Amino acid sequence: MAGDLAKFAKDKKVKFFLFNFTDLFGTQRAKLVPAEAVASMQKSGAGFAGFATWLDMTPAHPDIFVMPDASSVIQLPWKPEVAWVAGDPWMEGKPVAQAPRNVLKNLLAKCGKRNMKLMAGVEPEFHLINADGSTVSDPRDTQEKPCYDQSAVMRRFDVISEICTTMINLGWGPYQNDHEDANGQFEINWNFNDALTTADQLSFFKFMVKSIAEKHGLRATFMPKPFVNLTGNGCHVHISVWDNARKRNLFHDKKGDLGLSPLCYNFLGGLMHHAESFAAITNPTVNSYKRINAPRTTSGATWSPNTVTFGGNNRTHMVRVPDEGRVELRLPDNAANPYLLMAVILAAGLHGIDEKMDPGKRLDIDMYAEGHKVKGAKKLPLNLLDAIRNFEKDTYIQDALGAELSSAYVKLKTNEWNQFCRHLTQWERDTTLDC
Repeated sequence: MAGDLAKFAKDKKVKFFLFNFTDLFGTQRAKLVPAEAVASMQKSGAGFAGFATWLDMTPAHPDIFVMPDASSVIQLPWKPEVAWVAGDPWMEGKPVAQAPRNVLKNLLAKCGKRNMKLMAGVEPEFHLINADGSTVSDPRDTQEKPCYDQSAVMRRFDVISEICTTMINLGWGPYQNDHEDANGQFEINWNFNDALTTADQLSFFKFMVKSIAEKHGLRATFMPKPFVNLTGNGCHVHISVWDNARKRNLFHDKKGDLGLSPLCYNFLGGLMHHAESFAAITNPTVNSYKRINAPRTTSGATWSPNTVTFGGNNRTHMVRVPDEGRVELRLPDNAANPYLLMAVILAAGLHGIDEKMDPGKRLDIDMYAEGHKVKGAKKLPLNLLDAIRNFEKDTYIQDALGAELSSAYVKLKTNEWNQFCRHLTQWERDTTLDC
C-alpha cells in the first residue's frame, strides 16, 4: 500500500509510472510518467482527451485528469523500472460520471452505508495463441477433451509459471493453474477480495498475461469466442457480501438451504431479475453471444449458460452454488469492463435485497440435456442488440449506474452494433450470392 508515489519510486527504484484508467469498453488507457514528475502529477493528475478514448465526449470537451489511486500501485515484476497505478478520471473538479471506476466506487460507497461490502473472486479464462492469431500456439494440443491435460499445461510451463510466480510476488495468493476445456485455453485462480481490489487486479491481470505471453513470442487472447469449434473464454464471478469489517459473511447460513442466508437468496433474486438486461454489461460484444448461445463444442459442452436459471453445484446453470456462503455467476465473459462488471452485479443484488426478490425454484437438472423441459425460464439475449434493448428498458439498473454512464454506454454500443451490421461476411456471400 503506497501513499506517496515519489517515495515508492525511490524505495523501489521505479523510473516510470503508467497512470492508468479503463474506458467504457474496458480498454486500458495510460500515460507514461517519469518518476521525476510523479509528485506533481499525483497532485494534478495526468491529462487525457476523452474523445480519443471510448468515452462519450467530443473534441470540444475539456481535458480529463486521471488521479492515481496510490493504494493500487503495482511494480511490474517483468519490467521493474515501471509501475502501474489505477486512476479515477476527473473533469473540471468533479469525478467523470461515465468513468467505470468512479461508477463502481459510488455504488460501493452506498453499499458501505448499509454496513455491507461486496467481495468477489474471478476466473478469467484465456487462450495462448500464435502471434498472428490464427490458431492455438501448441500444435500438439489437439485432444477432444483437453481439460486438465497434464502434458499440455507442462508444454506451456514457462509462460504459466511466470504468470503465477508474478502473482505470488504481488501477494495475490494464486492457488491453482490449469489447462481448460478448449485446446490452448488456460485459467489461473487467485484469492477473492473486495470488489474494487478484484476489479483492479482483473484489469492488471489481463495486461500482465498479454505482456508475459508476448515476452515468450506468443499472444494471449481473452476474446469470448476466438474459435468457432472450441469452448469460449468466460469470466465467472464468485460473489459474497460481508460486513464492513469483513468479519462475517452475510451470505452464509448453516441452517439455510445450501448454506445460504435469506439475504443471499434476495441478492440472487436481483441477479435473476436483471440478467436479461445486465448481459449488455457482462457480455458486451457481438462476439460474446457466440459463446453463450453456442452449439455444442468439440469437447461436448459449451460450459456457458443460455437461460436464466440457478442450481446447486451444477455448471449448466447461469448461477451455481459451489459452496456455502457464496454464489458463482457464470454468465460474464472477459470482454466485460472489470469495473462495470462488479458495479452491475452489486446494483442488481442490492435491488434484490431491497425488494426481497425471490430467485425462483432451484433446478437440479442438466440444463444442456433437459433445459427444454423447463417452463417459463427466461432466455438470455441472442445478440448484442437484444441485450442493449433490454438494458434500455431497465430503468433501475440505468439509475443505479447513473444516467450519464447509461446513456453513453447505450450510444457507443449501439454504434458498435451498427458497424457490425455494415460488415459483409463470407457466410452471407456463400449462402446468398446465388439466391
